[in-house]
Amino acid sequence: MSADVLPPLHDLLATARVVALPLVTRFRGIDVREAVLLEGPEGWTEFAPFAEYPDEEAATWLAAAIDFGWRPVPAVRRDRIPVNATVPAVDADAVAAVLDRFPGCRTAKVKVAASDQTPAQDAARVRAVREAMGPEGRIRVDANGGWNVDQAEHAIHDLAPFDLEYVEQPCATVEELAEIRTRTKYMGIPIAADESVRRAEDPLAVAEAGAADLLVVKAAPLGGIRRALDLVGRAGLPIVVSSALDTSVGLAMGAHLAAAVPELEYDCGLGTASLLAGDVTRDPLRPVDGAIDVRRVDPDPALLDRYAADEDRTAWWLARLERCHAELARAAG
Repeated sequence: MSADVLPPLHDLLATARVVALPLVTRFRGIDVREAVLLEGPEGWTEFAPFAEYPDEEAATWLAAAIDFGWRPVPAVRRDRIPVNATVPAVDADAVAAVLDRFPGCRTAKVKVAASDQTPAQDAARVRAVREAMGPEGRIRVDANGGWNVDQAEHAIHDLAPFDLEYVEQPCATVEELAEIRTRTKYMGIPIAADESVRRAEDPLAVAEAGAADLLVVKAAPLGGIRRALDLVGRAGLPIVVSSALDTSVGLAMGAHLAAAVPELEYDCGLGTASLLAGDVTRDPLRPVDGAIDVRRVDPDPALLDRYAADEDRTAWWLARLERCHAELARAAG
């Protein structure tokens, strides 16, 4: 990020509001999603790297927040974005209730390979989604890199009868993705890369290695809409725009990325406001008829107060914001 785009720290702190939003069901090992909301000249934006991420990685999320709040968004090509339902690692009998929160969605992404789940539980969950959505529904599964190559091969073989659209990040490394893609090619199920794009030193490495059939791109961990668009242009692979369990303010950034990409073949993972039990706006970006609007979101002051993080967590996030700002300043020279 160039120095002339990096606003002074006091400008960020002047509007910063730290929120803690409860989830409908446990997701990614958390029950509450924390985020910092900031108001820039272009509107509200969000800084919400997960708590375990180091400052160097989290600073990229701050660059994205600044890009969205302090610079005009690129031109959009569409004003509504079709989105998928997201099914956490719940028991099979809870699947229908989760899907009910995503009205009109024709696609579901199902979490698998959680450390506290068995392959049989994963299969039961995917089966329940297929039964709920019928034969025309699209099902993708996301392992978050939780399998080794042998486990992935067995799991994909076992889940193939449910007619998978693709398997997202079955293994952790680019080399493993390339191997599992080769091993399972006969099944005709595409392999998607997520963590190997957004958490990699070289986001293009997975494409250059022929390790994936499509990429999952997220604006915040890639440093903003413009950087993500550049990656999409250079990768030359189909993409899915997704989110990181954002508030509706953060989802607006993802929606603008999805609206700006030249081609949007797949439904996007931008419906996750439906996993929140509370949000910062009275008009959240939840799916309606299977899609969300492309628009900026203004938080409601009363909801910012209702979901304000406690004093300790607020101090923790503001200190993190300050450190990440310093990282960006150093990078800018």
